[in-house]
Amino acid sequence: MMRSLSNIYRLGIKEMWSLWRDPAMLSLIFYIFTFAVYLSATAMPDSLQRASIAIVDEDNSALSQRITSAFFPPQFVQPTMIIPAQIDPGMDAGIYTFVIHIPSGFQRDVLAGRPAEMQLLTDATRMSQAFSGSASIQQIALTEVSEFLQRYRAQAESPVNLVLRARFNPTLNNTWFGALRQIINQITMLSIILTGAALIREREHGTIEHLLVMPVTPLEIMLSKVLSMGMVVLAASFLSLNIVVRGILDVPVAGSLWLFFGGAALLLFATTSMGIFMATIASNMPQFGMLSVLVLLPLQMLSGGTTPRESMPKLVQNVMLAAPTTHFVELGQAILFRGAGLDVVWVQLAAILVIGVIFFTIALARFRNTIVMMA
Repeated sequence: MMRSLSNIYRLGIKEMWSLWRDPAMLSLIFYIFTFAVYLSATAMPDSLQRASIAIVDEDNSALSQRITSAFFPPQFVQPTMIIPAQIDPGMDAGIYTFVIHIPSGFQRDVLAGRPAEMQLLTDATRMSQAFSGSASIQQIALTEVSEFLQRYRAQAESPVNLVLRARFNPTLNNTWFGALRQIINQITMLSIILTGAALIREREHGTIEHLLVMPVTPLEIMLSKVLSMGMVVLAASFLSLNIVVRGILDVPVAGSLWLFFGGAALLLFATTSMGIFMATIASNMPQFGMLSVLVLLPLQMLSGGTTPRESMPKLVQNVMLAAPTTHFVELGQAILFRGAGLDVVWVQLAAILVIGVIFFTIALARFRNTIVMMA
């Protein structure tokens, strides 16, 4: 027993030194847990931000000027006043996402109670801005017209007073969720890449043959890779969560970090096993890279971290229950966002552990067969 632990420890140290001598992997780890997390929180907002808008005001009335002044940062950039001949060239060049065309006599028709039309042109290729921005512009324009007719700015009294209380994110700041969601996704990606690349690198450099003549078992070799690469990812994610997320971005974490990283350790047990299994299938690094894309994309897109699982087809929801990332996303959101304890997330912890044991057993069997073939 002690000899096996000693072998695993020494092989793990060897894996650490191999990673330390690989500047490409070190750069990837640094980028993923620093700049990628920061950019995910700040550069990709979920809401409408600084949308470019132009206005063709042929009416030049008090109402048209009132509508023009209703569009301002941060949702929109300062509106650009253009003439009708500039609409098509500006939208073809991608300069304007939205163009509002207010025809001549617009205010006169509104005051006279006649049908009045105002045209909104949208560049639908900018999907996120086009969908949310079109609805916002329509609401803003209709509100300004209604208040203009009433001669004062006031909200109509409603018989029902709806009080909004946003839990877990009182200011509705999407930076909070973007940063934490990125860390959850990157733990999965990096653990698969590091473990699989370590095995591929040994095969390409010929060092796997050296291990085969040493008094070590395939289980010890695999455990050394799983534990060493898992510790690297766990340490990097811990530093990222405390320095980048809680320090630089000032995002509060509601729950226990120890419980979250305990779940992350179980996830790493499963995902590192997946990385080794994929490395036994691929014969070189390019093949492993292509295989990683095929595996990582569904794991990240269908596990609930990008879009809610409830909006997916029922078949996809059931299939993704076999993925450890699905349960880890639920666990991470419950702990980090809602402050859940062990009494809430123990089901997800148990599911990740069971899936990890299954993945590890399959990967170990495949790893043993691969070593036998190499020998």
